[in-house]
Amino acid sequence: MIPIQEPNYGNGLIVMSFVVAVMLMALPLPDWAVNWRPAWVALVLMYWCMAVPDRVGIAIGWFLGLILDVQQGTLLGQNALGLALLAFLTIKSYQRMRVFPLAQQAVLICFYLLFYELIMLWIMGYSGTGSRDWTYWMPAITSMLLWPWLFIILRDLRRKYHIS
Repeated sequence: MIPIQEPNYGNGLIVMSFVVAVMLMALPLPDWAVNWRPAWVALVLMYWCMAVPDRVGIAIGWFLGLILDVQQGTLLGQNALGLALLAFLTIKSYQRMRVFPLAQQAVLICFYLLFYELIMLWIMGYSGTGSRDWTYWMPAITSMLLWPWLFIILRDLRRKYHIS
């Protein structure tokens, strides 16, 4: 008997969540708030890497990073490398992260995003555009504070549309 493959429902929802995240990264903010913008694409990528690691992984992180590089005008491959490494870390630890309460997940997300920001700072330092302001690290903190709400919204959408 040939096993019947279940169709991949929900790919559109995953793609739309990434589109919304990229659009949120493109929203204009006042100068004082630019460094406080949450890392929307990284948060959504980490959620989907935790929820469906067989469908969203390192290659998706690399592609999203290239989109961010073009959108933000950064060195081509900078965000791609960072998001690919972030996806790798998330996929390596997703089984542990799933059982953590949301507060612990948020703290771990903060550490992962600090690692991502460190990679970005390292690359910017080599290209001569490094930031010397302490607010450079704030996206990790604001993302940590938003993680529980983002997690709940995406989890409810994933359950509603039976994405697994």
